Amino acid sequence: MNIFRTKISAHTINEHGELKRCLSAFDLILLGIGAIIGAGIFVLTGIASATKAGPAIVLSYAVAGIACSFAALSYAELSASIKGSGSAYSYAYAGLGEIVAWIIGWDLVLEYGIGACAIAIGWSGYVNDMFLSFGLNLPPDLLRSYGEGGFINLPATLIILLLSTVLAIGVKQSARFNTAIVFIKLTVITVFIVSAVQDVKPANWHPFMPFGWNGMIEGAALVFFAFIGFDAVSTAAEEAKNPQKDLSIGTIGSLAICTLIYIVVSGLLTGIVSYTTLNTQSPVADAILSLGHKVTADVIALGAVAGLTSGMLIFMFGLSRVLYSMANDGLLPKQVSHVNPKTQTPVRIILGSGVVLSVIAGFCPMKEVAELVNIGTLAAFIIVCISVIILRYTKPDLPRPFKTPFCPIVPLLGVFSCGYLMISLAAVTWVRFIIWTIIGLIVYCLYSHSHSNLAKKG
Repeated sequence: MNIFRTKISAHTINEHGELKRCLSAFDLILLGIGAIIGAGIFVLTGIASATKAGPAIVLSYAVAGIACSFAALSYAELSASIKGSGSAYSYAYAGLGEIVAWIIGWDLVLEYGIGACAIAIGWSGYVNDMFLSFGLNLPPDLLRSYGEGGFINLPATLIILLLSTVLAIGVKQSARFNTAIVFIKLTVITVFIVSAVQDVKPANWHPFMPFGWNGMIEGAALVFFAFIGFDAVSTAAEEAKNPQKDLSIGTIGSLAICTLIYIVVSGLLTGIVSYTTLNTQSPVADAILSLGHKVTADVIALGAVAGLTSGMLIFMFGLSRVLYSMANDGLLPKQVSHVNPKTQTPVRIILGSGVVLSVIAGFCPMKEVAELVNIGTLAAFIIVCISVIILRYTKPDLPRPFKTPFCPIVPLLGVFSCGYLMISLAAVTWVRFIIWTIIGLIVYCLYSHSHSNLAKKG
């Protein structure tokens, strides 16, 4: 039984234009920014600063951004060289074989699916704050999951269902929706920067590293969640107008822009208030409000809602495209990969996964899943970096419109840096990750291995 069988394209059997090529490099950069800027800047910045890194949160973002940059360069090479809308899943299939591809696809389902749920829960908190500012009080039992003392997080459930409908309508319409939201939240971030720079107190940056080096690294492992999303650009490979060129621009461009924004915003945030006050659901808005800028705080809350909305949209987009790729390859039932002829989207996958995610978002607390998302993503990044190295030796003649510089040094740096962040995560996170992986292997052995396209080819 050859479980390490490989193929160079995850979609050599499906090149008949089912997915519409309509996304430009600009669309892809905005797609990446829409996915990256969200819960990280509006929620995790405060939590990580207050509990892990202190003002050294700026270094945490720099470390996480550097680790992502190594992976991004590897992503750019593979996305330009290998067809398919399955992101790291497709790359692992080409470089490391079917079983490794299944494992990484299973991890990506965890990353995108649970990530979308975590963002939806944070979105619900900001929406509630907006309602409160207008004097509207939602029933507490409808704002918290059962594990948090409520019954269901209804806003989180509803937003997942709404965005599933938007994605099902069509990818270009979704991209336009995302573009509008990206401009809103970038405007709001600019408002925060202009407002905060006038109230910086250098004394708030002392001590700069109150939790030491380990705290700063643990902060990087936590805020890594803030960078999850740039890899979602590569899931749009089959819908990019010029994937060989545009995917690398979209991936690296969006990551560079967002890293700079994170460093500036986290530095200003810890400069205007003490880091000890930032462990709240809405730290950016709360910090501005504490300075007496109520209108600015309301605007920032609105931007946070927009940012979290676009983050959810892109996470759910990435999830649907990974599942679409796996189903097309026979690793999941092919019936679910049906593309609606009118919308040219995999409607069954989008709506089916939307229903499942809405249930998870409604009944599960956010704190139980955030680190689990990080470990699955870091594992995916490591696989991508390894795939670049292997394909350089096993497929030297593969056309590479974009090449990762200084290979294999840069991919190896990606492996080591992402691995370092992985070991900084809590032991319970590793246990949950191992359990999820074991479940995936069971599914593969019982169904996927015998039903895959490669198995049918003999």
